[in-house]
Amino acid sequence: MRSKKRREMLGKILTKKREEILKEVKEEIGEHFKGDRKIEVETALDDGDWSIIDLAEDIDIAILERHKDTLNKIDEALRKLEEGTYGICNDCSQEISEKRLDALPSAIYCVECQQRREEIEEIEREEEREQ
Repeated sequence: MRSKKRREMLGKILTKKREEILKEVKEEIGEHFKGDRKIEVETALDDGDWSIIDLAEDIDIAILERHKDTLNKIDEALRKLEEGTYGICNDCSQEISEKRLDALPSAIYCVECQQRREEIEEIEREEEREQ
């Protein structure tokens, strides 16, 4: 099991990352509602202009969804730190390597389980494209 000092350090890293993401989300939302975006919508002249606006909004939504996923992972890792289960893979219950946690403190899966999940997700995406 990891030392108390290491758990405290990881908790600080996770909390700092969470705060950084929340700040970035607030800035992105603020940019979305600033005058520039409003002017773009008001001055759109044709379908091409609307396509660009739609694409920009889709990108904004994708960025916010990515931030939401990251925040959920950080919250899960912080919860596991509190419970004393931090660093244990959610799938196989084996310890996640220190090297992986150093690189990705919010990791909740070991490398093998994460790869397996990504492979399954890729297969599911391919099946959806084929339909």
